[in-house]
Amino acid sequence: MTNCKSCSAVLAGNFCSNCGQPAKTKRIDGHYIMHEIEHVLHFEKGILYTIKELLIKPGASVKDFLAENRSRLVKPIIFIIITSLIYTLITHFFHIEDEYINFGRDKDSAVTAISSWIQNHYGYANILMGFFIAFWLKVFFRRHDYNFFETLILLCFVMGMGMLIFSAVALVEGITKIKLMQFAGAFGTIYLIWAIGQFYHKNKAGSYIKALIAYILGMMTFALIVVLIGFLIDLKKG
Repeated sequence: MTNCKSCSAVLAGNFCSNCGQPAKTKRIDGHYIMHEIEHVLHFEKGILYTIKELLIKPGASVKDFLAENRSRLVKPIIFIIITSLIYTLITHFFHIEDEYINFGRDKDSAVTAISSWIQNHYGYANILMGFFIAFWLKVFFRRHDYNFFETLILLCFVMGMGMLIFSAVALVEGITKIKLMQFAGAFGTIYLIWAIGQFYHKNKAGSYIKALIAYILGMMTFALIVVLIGFLIDLKKG
């Protein structure tokens, strides 16, 4: 008879009857790593299934996630972080963004530092951008009964898909050396506007127009906040 290393209860089998902790902790090996990756990506339901659903019927899929079944799709926060990580890895591997992004000559500027952080942490940055876009979506679609956080979940899904579109274009450019990333923004924006419009009212043109305006205003607000914070930091340092 031994005691559980987690809660100190007496063990009488392979698992603790009190807390469920295994009596013996297995060594970390390749199987353990694969299990952890599968758990994070929610492979039992399928990240590929999530991508397929968000490509074919994003509005209906997100509505179902919010109101009915939250086990079919990958969790939204994990989804946008993983997809953003994929984009970051591809662009860094092929050194693609070095050709398109120039933060300016003032390397000591706080704005430059913040912009560089955004480039290297798209997962978190996209969530922050989502707060501003969600605010404007709430303004334009205030008649719909979705709260701010439900709107943010919508954006995590569709912005995550946007990052996958960027990733696909970046991968093709990296392999073929054909300059395509300048078009990636248009592809990603078109998908995002279409997905948001589908979510609110897929049969009304005004839904897509309002989605576009909310997206533009959200991105502009985010950019202005970044510049303002950087300016205030530089002003304080000066």
